[in-house]
Amino acid sequence: MNKKSLFGTVITIALVFQPVIITAFETDQYNLPLEPLTDIGDEVADYTARNIREAVDKLNKRIRDIQNCPGQKTEDDCGLSRKKLEKLKYLRTEDAIAKAVYKEMGAGIIPFTKSSWWMEGHKFKDRNSRFKTDFTKSIYITAPFNYVTISSTVKLYGVEFGTDKIAHIFQQGYDYHKIYKRALKKGQTEKQAVRKAVKWGQKTEDTYFGTWVSGVYSNADLYANYAGLKFYLGLTKDVKIGNRIRPATLAIENGIWVVKEDGIRRDSLLKPFISNHLSEAFNPNKFFNLLGFRKVIRGVVRKRSCRQWKERFPNIKKTDLETITKSLERWNGENYGFSYSGKFITIANTCFDDSSSTRRPAKSA
Repeated sequence: MNKKSLFGTVITIALVFQPVIITAFETDQYNLPLEPLTDIGDEVADYTARNIREAVDKLNKRIRDIQNCPGQKTEDDCGLSRKKLEKLKYLRTEDAIAKAVYKEMGAGIIPFTKSSWWMEGHKFKDRNSRFKTDFTKSIYITAPFNYVTISSTVKLYGVEFGTDKIAHIFQQGYDYHKIYKRALKKGQTEKQAVRKAVKWGQKTEDTYFGTWVSGVYSNADLYANYAGLKFYLGLTKDVKIGNRIRPATLAIENGIWVVKEDGIRRDSLLKPFISNHLSEAFNPNKFFNLLGFRKVIRGVVRKRSCRQWKERFPNIKKTDLETITKSLERWNGENYGFSYSGKFITIANTCFDDSSSTRRPAKSA
């Protein structure tokens, strides 16, 4: 069985046997929550911190199990085999800790992850923490498969987006990290390695993670993947984000992993990666137009969403929305894989006069 057939079989099995936990394919930020959502950014950061600590504890246990040599001062004195010494060396690497964190948060049957299940099932402090549009009111009214797999909308650090983006950060972000590290080992520069990971993301979004499955190519998913790469790199290294430096989360001290308090703080762990890039209302999708899919979506947005947005944001202007979307084509000047379409469906070009629609931007480098 080839990879494409295997992926299709996995999705079919998931739909048949796991209807309760199916989430994480698509989301709908055009339709606004009935009332403003409670911000759960700190709760999600705390959850992430707990899982990182759990990953550290498990990895350190493996290190100590190999090190266990009573009465000896150094590992060499223990007479460890070359194989065990190589294992110790690996367990202290960036690759090992990234994999350990992935197992706690990103593992699962693609595209379902431990973190997305938690986001959908956890009882947050405030009941008004998730919102999911009714099927009959959704942009996916003619695409029931998409609706079955739709994510709830949540709010983190002032930004509303689908829970599927958390899954992308911890699952596809880890895939990016592996691609990046392999490219470096082959002698490519950091810039080339990042670009290779981004191209992989674009290819998969245009095939079995996006267009082939749901008819949706999500720029917001690509940003989430890229943010995930930065998150995994930031486990062991300081990461530059705009004009600031996000401190590393972990470090090796005396042969074991330790958590750095500056890097595990709520305002350091996830918050630097949360932005409007994650919102599919501001960072628009490319919709495959099978059976008039785009026309239906635009019609639903005109009928339902426009009124909601104008009531919630009475002073908002078309140019304001266009400026926001234009600013999301890159992240702090970095190319995360944004792909332009002249047929974007946005609040700006659907709910306001089309005479001043956003012009096509220059091609990204």
